[in-house]
Amino acid sequence: MITNRARKDHSVKFAVWPSMNDPWAETLAIARHAEATGWDGIYYADHFMPNAADVSGPVGECWTTLAALAAAVPRVRIGPLVTGNTYRHPAVLAKMAATVDIISGGRLVLGIGAGWQENEHRAYGIEFSTLRGRMDRLEEACQIITSLFTNPRTTFAGRYYQLTDAPLEPKPVQSPVPLLIGGGGEQRTLRIVARFANEWNTWGTPDVLAHKGRVLDRHCEELGRDPRTIRRSAQALLVMSDDPAAVERARASGFAVIGGTGPELRALVEQYAEAGVNELIIPGFTLGRTLEEKLAILDRFNDEVITRVSRE
Repeated sequence: MITNRARKDHSVKFAVWPSMNDPWAETLAIARHAEATGWDGIYYADHFMPNAADVSGPVGECWTTLAALAAAVPRVRIGPLVTGNTYRHPAVLAKMAATVDIISGGRLVLGIGAGWQENEHRAYGIEFSTLRGRMDRLEEACQIITSLFTNPRTTFAGRYYQLTDAPLEPKPVQSPVPLLIGGGGEQRTLRIVARFANEWNTWGTPDVLAHKGRVLDRHCEELGRDPRTIRRSAQALLVMSDDPAAVERARASGFAVIGGTGPELRALVEQYAEAGVNELIIPGFTLGRTLEEKLAILDRFNDEVITRVSRE
């Protein structure tokens, strides 16, 4: 069995995940700043409305935002974290992804998940199936997208999706676009990851990532796949502070948190690397209220963590 330790790579990549609630001008400014200061990737969430009682807040649309970022921001990888499979037919999604990959010059990672936010399904009249139904749809979608990226024509007769001699031209620059599957479900999601994904992503602490990584390894071994061929990424709320109480307040939210001083955060990054994580993604939700505050925290994290980790 290939353990997480055997797969450890100290050269962890770092990406920024601007909030979908930010105005476009702020999202673009964060993305351009991250690219200019050496970050490796930019991700964007795929939702239509807040998951809250008050749904009046602004929410940017994922794929039009990604297309704009692909044209406006060079070098870094970009991708949805993650596309809700239920929101778009997988053949349409494959076409969108191929186009964004072309616009970016081959920098897209196609993140996809089963879909979970029930209130936006209800509000927009999108079918919200059972968990099993959504997972079954995700599995069919992965087959369709993979085939469309690599084959001249795709015919598919599934329970939920049907294609007849369907083309996808032009093909993406990458052959194929990396497929990232998001989620931590150990019975279905991680088995779908083992079967189809180039990359896997989930929220979590290093302990959670290590445990679920071992589950993914077992699924890979059952399918005859080398688990080292799947890149692993994780995200957690960043609370960069000298005040331990501020970190504890963030942890009380129930989300995974990376918090503390520069040295404490460098130690946490090392724990993620030990757990087999190749990329750590920093959400914008806890970086501050103003653009200036957000950029200042990103720069502090870059100066006190990223640049020092890369030298160690």
